[in-house]
Amino acid sequence: MRPRPLTAATAPACLAVLALATAAPAAAAPTHEAGPPPVDVQLLAFNDFHGALQPPSGSGGRVTMADGSTVDAGGLASFATHLRQLEAEAEHSLTVSNGDMIGGSPFLSALFRDEPTVDAMDALGLDIATVGNHEFDEGVDELQRIVDGGACHPEDGCLDGDGYDGSDATWLAANVVVRDTGEPILPPYVVHRFDGVEVGVIGLTLDETPSIVSAEGIADNEFLDEVATINRYTAELQADGVEAIVVSLHEGGEAGGGPNACEEPTGPAFDIAERVTDAVDVVLTGHYHNGYVCQGEDEVDGKLVTQALSNGRLITDVDLQVDRRTGDVVSKAAENVVVSRDVTPDAEAQALVDRYAALAEPIADEPVGAVTADVVRAQEPLVGDLNGESPLGNLIADAQLAATDDEAGAVAAFMNPGGVRADLLQASSDAGEGEGVVTFGEAFEVQPFNNLLTTLDLTGAQLYALLDQQFAVGRVLAPSDSVRYTVAADGSAVVPGSLTIGGTAVDTAATYRITVNNFLAGGGDGFTVLTEGTNAVNQPGFDVDALIAYLSAEPVAPPATDRITVAG
Repeated sequence: MRPRPLTAATAPACLAVLALATAAPAAAAPTHEAGPPPVDVQLLAFNDFHGALQPPSGSGGRVTMADGSTVDAGGLASFATHLRQLEAEAEHSLTVSNGDMIGGSPFLSALFRDEPTVDAMDALGLDIATVGNHEFDEGVDELQRIVDGGACHPEDGCLDGDGYDGSDATWLAANVVVRDTGEPILPPYVVHRFDGVEVGVIGLTLDETPSIVSAEGIADNEFLDEVATINRYTAELQADGVEAIVVSLHEGGEAGGGPNACEEPTGPAFDIAERVTDAVDVVLTGHYHNGYVCQGEDEVDGKLVTQALSNGRLITDVDLQVDRRTGDVVSKAAENVVVSRDVTPDAEAQALVDRYAALAEPIADEPVGAVTADVVRAQEPLVGDLNGESPLGNLIADAQLAATDDEAGAVAAFMNPGGVRADLLQASSDAGEGEGVVTFGEAFEVQPFNNLLTTLDLTGAQLYALLDQQFAVGRVLAPSDSVRYTVAADGSAVVPGSLTIGGTAVDTAATYRITVNNFLAGGGDGFTVLTEGTNAVNQPGFDVDALIAYLSAEPVAPPATDRITVAG
């Protein structure tokens, strides 16, 4: 911190104290001024909103409290009411999104390329938006369009009919740089000033983002180490006299005890908090969709660490006191506030949701196929802590094979479980489409990423290596019905000789045409073997189109989950 200058206002007081100390050193009178009161600064933080404009359903729309009870939570109209109530409690407030505000979104936001979510956050006065991995789902160019506005989506155009003017928030990406220059693609930090004190916020995403997004859209960029990046920009802030430092980090961990506790914290965000400079006061986290507040005795190396679940179910209310003379944070406390739905919905927010819902309704409610029963995305246990197949993952793999067998010569397909975003339910929705009928909106919520289908050549040896890679990355791919194999009892590898395609044992020297989405084809989720594939061809249309075509042929039953077995 730069030295506080001696001013006309402070000089007489300082001289008076000096005179008193000289004339009567034994007196009980104080030897210095108490100083001005600290400045109160409120941070309102959330993470992993994922375009959840309408109240989320299922477990993604509930908060489990410390006593095991649950509260229905989320939805933009309730979120806005709670946020504005919290803002009204403080004179100085900053609202911060800790990544994944957009991307992986339900139909209502995703159909319009998440522009409704950005518009909603502008209306709420969002100050800071840190990038998460999902902000890169469509690459850096689309992210820049979302931030800057001025153009409609290059493929879809302006679907809502009124153009797009970008985001009012300051977007941060401290550790995402242009490969050739090393320059951040967006500002690394922002400083806000309140009553003479400054608060700096550094924003960054996890450095493993390239392994979980499509490689094509970030080919010209690097994602730098989180700790080194935070320490670099903390030092830069301190050199400019900023001592109150907050990190908005799209990386997470796990902690038990309820949304306001911090029992047995583990995970990369906590490791990062331990390792960064002590000059950091607060670390706001995301990515793991967990809720915790680590404060007081549970602080991480002197840092307050928080996370607020996902889908706008919690808002983290952080209260800081900043010393006017030194600029240091002298007090900090936080609470995760449940975004319950028992409040009066914010009228402006509800109007925005209703407007986009009306625009989307004709498309969303169009019937596209049918199922005979619920097809769920939950994976069944496989071996140890590893989960295996799911009915919906298998169905999608079957659909992708059906879309590319004749068209591209594919003999097998594999689907990443993280790309399956919602269940396909048999019950009719509020649209009244009928029992078992699947609408376009329901199909889109299952696969909202608009990935392409890529068919490529792998040798049998590479196929074994691909499946063995599942146990290294901790994710099991959903296989099409043409695939069968056995996993070793210890969950370490595929049993040699057990892999079959179409009932025939895979020859390690032969070549096979395999279909995956372009995210996986680029090495996404750590499946780098797929980047070794040859003769890759992208199919026209998106992955959701393959799902719709498969569902439209005849009512589809949930596939059995018997394609992967464990050695007995």
